[in-house]
Amino acid sequence: MGLDQNAIKKAYPNAVTIDDGTGAFDASGNKITIDQTLVDAARVELNKLNYQTDRTENGSTVYSSFGDQLDMLYSDMLAGKLDTTGTWATHIKAVKDANPKP
Repeated sequence: MGLDQNAIKKAYPNAVTIDDGTGAFDASGNKITIDQTLVDAARVELNKLNYQTDRTENGSTVYSSFGDQLDMLYSDMLAGKLDTTGTWATHIKAVKDANPKP
């Protein structure tokens, strides 16, 4: 199992090189001693941001394109449904419910 490079980069912003075999190094080539508790805390913080990409790319339910959303809004305007019962509002709610913000 390799190093959690993204979490290490968050925990140690001065790390410029991270290698699964040799470890993490700063710009001067000095080895950085990795504290796993700091890496774990950084991973928790990074995981809190997953909902953002899940809503737009990775999730089972993602936002429609801007054009489709504008079409939903226009249709809702014509139907007098600019409330929580409209197509756009129910679409946005479904995405947010499927990928909740922590």
